[in-house]
Amino acid sequence: MSTESKDPDSGKLKIKDLPNTHLKIEDLRIASPFRWTSASRSHPGHVREVNEDACLDQPEQGLWAVADGMGGHTLGDFASGLAVQNLQGLPDAEDLEQRTGAAMNRLQEVNRRLRAEALRRDVPLIGTTIAVLLVGGSVCSALWAGDSRIYLYREGRLRQLTRDHNHLEAARGRPISSSDDTLELPRANLITRALGAQDTLHIDRMTVELLDGDIFLLCTDGLSNELTELSIERALLPGDCSLACDALIDLALEREARDNITAVVVRAEDLSSPDQTIVRMR
Repeated sequence: MSTESKDPDSGKLKIKDLPNTHLKIEDLRIASPFRWTSASRSHPGHVREVNEDACLDQPEQGLWAVADGMGGHTLGDFASGLAVQNLQGLPDAEDLEQRTGAAMNRLQEVNRRLRAEALRRDVPLIGTTIAVLLVGGSVCSALWAGDSRIYLYREGRLRQLTRDHNHLEAARGRPISSSDDTLELPRANLITRALGAQDTLHIDRMTVELLDGDIFLLCTDGLSNELTELSIERALLPGDCSLACDALIDLALEREARDNITAVVVRAEDLSSPDQTIVRMR
């Protein structure tokens, strides 16, 4: 069973699944020593009428995602929505490797559907970026294609886990020849990888061992293009997911905000940590 809600200022559907009614709290603690809290918020920005971003926020399932659609009016919205909807209800698996494999298979299926839909509608492209965070036990996996990002804020330091798939990042990775007098860098908004962009989809992956207090930020480029890493660090510092989401979106809206803006903030608490306070009811 699922519920669908809209943030009053988001203009975009956000999806939150209810916990499985047959799942006990004891089972959750056996499956993972971490307790997860998260919050999400999306806004169309100051210019665009349609919000082509989508996000998935399922702390009970250890699953979060953001997607930034492309393809013009309504088609980008369709693509991003299809991506996050297909990740819902990811089947339970014995380990994170199996679960990650299932998520990647679903993204491959979305890629095939978007390619077929573009052909059916006779349009050049219906696509979306994707960034996914999955957890299992004391480890998490980050999956991505495109320039939507995942950051890790740990012990006061912000680290970008993902690497943008765009022409600017590709140019930075190429060696510079002594005879190259080109000064102009490619535009950052020209992405090189996305769901629906090509028949063969390549998804990057990173695995991270979790620590108590880890905070993750998943965001579309509408947010990361507007904010400095210092601004992001300051928003995440208090450790409150809802407050951080509001602060990040509000900061981006204070800027030009020509693009859609989406943020998902996720916090991990190690229940076995000696720093955890235990309250016993008598």
